[in-house]
Amino acid sequence: MIKAITFDLDGVYFVNGKSNFITNIVKLGVSEDEAKRVFLKSDEMNHQYKEGKMTDDEFWTWAVKEWKIDKTPEELMDLLISGYEVDQNVVETVKRVRSNDYKTLICTNNFPARINGLQERFKFLDDFDGKSISYEVGSSKPDPKIYQKLIEVSGVNADEIVYADDNNDNILEAQKIGINAFFYDGFDKFIEKLKELGINI
Repeated sequence: MIKAITFDLDGVYFVNGKSNFITNIVKLGVSEDEAKRVFLKSDEMNHQYKEGKMTDDEFWTWAVKEWKIDKTPEELMDLLISGYEVDQNVVETVKRVRSNDYKTLICTNNFPARINGLQERFKFLDDFDGKSISYEVGSSKPDPKIYQKLIEVSGVNADEIVYADDNNDNILEAQKIGINAFFYDGFDKFIEKLKELGINI
C-alpha cells in the first residue's frame, strides 16, 4: 500500500525558473550557449555545487567570472529566484494528498540558494513531510544514497513510496532499492498513474 508520494520541484512544482534565468543572463550580454554551459551543463553546477562541495558564494563568484558580467553573487541569486512561478495545480495536489493522510516527499538534485530562496518566497517546504536534497546528502541522482535518504526521511518502507522521474537511470536506481518508480511524462499522466496505484486523490 502506498503511504508516501514524491514530487519533483524544478519543472513540476516550480515552472519557468530556468528559462527565465537564462533569458535574463542573455540580456546581460552573455550568449545563450554560454549561459547554459555554466548554469545547466557545467561540472561545477551538476556535481560540485549540487553535491554540497561548493558554497553559494563560491559557485556564483565562479559564474560571474565565467560570464564576465558586472553582477554580485547575491544579485544573480536574486535574479534566479525572481523568475520562478509555482504550478498551482501541483501545489493543490500536494496539499490534497497530504490531507488524505499520505506523506509528501521531495527528491531533488539542487543547491542551497535555490531551495532557500524559493522557501523564503513561497514557503513550499511547509507542505512536505520529508526531503532528500543532493547538497544535503552529498551526492546526486542516480546515486543510491539519495534514494536511501528518501526512504529514511519518509518513515515508511521503500515499497510504500511512489517516485517518478524523466531520467531512466534515476528510475532504475530507485527501483533497485524497492521504491515504486516510474517514468514521469507530465503531471496529468502522473496523477493517472497514482490513481491506478489506488491512491486517493
